[in-house]
Amino acid sequence: MTAAPIIVWFRADLRLHDHAALSAAAATGAPLIPVYVLDDETPGRWARGGASCWWLHESLKSLDADLRKLGSRLILARGPALDVLCDLVRETDAGAIFWSRGYEPWAIKLERKLHGLLEKTGVRCRRFSGSLLFEPEDIKQASSEPYRVFASFHTACLNEAPAGEALKAPAALARVPDGVGSDALDAWNLQPTKPDWAGGISAAWTPGEDGATTKLGALIRSNLKDYGRTRLRLDKDGTTRLSPHMHFGEVSPRQLWNVIHASPRTKGGELGAGAQSLRHELLWREYCHHLLFHLSHLTTSPLRHEFAKFPWREDDKNLLAWSEGRTGYPIIDAGMRELLTTGWMHNRVRIIVGSFLVKHLLISWQSGAKLFWDTLVDADLASNSVNWQKVAGCGADALPFSRIFNPVLQGRKFDPEGKYVKSWVPELKKLPASKIHEPWRSSDIALAKAGITLGETYPEPIIKLSEGRERALAVYGKIATRDN
Repeated sequence: MTAAPIIVWFRADLRLHDHAALSAAAATGAPLIPVYVLDDETPGRWARGGASCWWLHESLKSLDADLRKLGSRLILARGPALDVLCDLVRETDAGAIFWSRGYEPWAIKLERKLHGLLEKTGVRCRRFSGSLLFEPEDIKQASSEPYRVFASFHTACLNEAPAGEALKAPAALARVPDGVGSDALDAWNLQPTKPDWAGGISAAWTPGEDGATTKLGALIRSNLKDYGRTRLRLDKDGTTRLSPHMHFGEVSPRQLWNVIHASPRTKGGELGAGAQSLRHELLWREYCHHLLFHLSHLTTSPLRHEFAKFPWREDDKNLLAWSEGRTGYPIIDAGMRELLTTGWMHNRVRIIVGSFLVKHLLISWQSGAKLFWDTLVDADLASNSVNWQKVAGCGADALPFSRIFNPVLQGRKFDPEGKYVKSWVPELKKLPASKIHEPWRSSDIALAKAGITLGETYPEPIIKLSEGRERALAVYGKIATRDN
């Protein structure tokens, strides 16, 4: 007698390696139905941004190709996930559904409802880890309260058991039963057409598990030797660029953790500086999900209550200038243009552009988070929300609001020769390094020689740095005084 099929519900885990739900289902020998549900209707879910839709299309195409190599295929279905999955169980007489758990508020509610409905009908539900190293319920203070301070969270994680070995991909998979229909991926219209703005993104990235594996391999070959030294430099290719692959689950956090811990040790047996730095970033990602799991309102509301009535400015003109890379501050304009072209921005630049928006311009962090959500290929609800609150000074373990980054000084420090700026703001490429981060200080003769007319070929600064800083501190001083 043929065993009842098992549905493997793919979510933010679009890979075959180190996929606990897939491996467990494959080990049963039962027919498998791998499915991805495009769900835009579950209450509370944030609709995907344009850049994320582009990546999702490519990643699903890659996953389907990988499944077909093993004798299976990916079933695509669109609609509320609860309805789609329950219908698929009935249509296929599936005996079980396996999936990797989610941590967003809407995902938690969805899983509870799904489990409750299917268990009543005798359908087995198994939920697996896969998107995080540590479950949010397991890392908590003695008081059972979630960690608000990252250093303490970091220490608690390192005191836990190591991640263990990553699972190998199944060698083969049972074929999908006959008669199981699937949507056509192209019918979902995830990719832009008129206009097709994704040319720069497609040139910069290779979505899918193969693309992630290539980047992981490069990381292994580097031994992370220079990572700690170069990752903050904008003029060097010093970052892993794994973030979108991590977001879509094309590589697991355990795989990255094991690469970090397999890197060469110091004479004292410690991880090298580069490995420790990358581990710190990986655990910051965990921390963001930990916070979202316990504090679901942080996506829209500040965690520090004194910011609830912060008098943000409604300034559409300056918000548009910022979003299009026309602020007159080269390092900010370069970052925003990189984002619009490639769907990605260096983390240091994210901090600089974020600080400028919320402090110099006094435009809300929610406005910045919304734009990043639409334009980043690694748009992650937890990381995006926590990091914007951190920069704005209103979140957990946040930077003090009084820490206002000076874009000129930041440019000089992390892009000393102006190579990064010149690559994204080519109208300034003839300026010398000494003036590249503040072209308004160049003489008329020097500007003319470089082919620059401020206000025409390149914008004048939309606000003076000193003016923006003084205004921000004055506004914050009022809410801080009122709160006390």
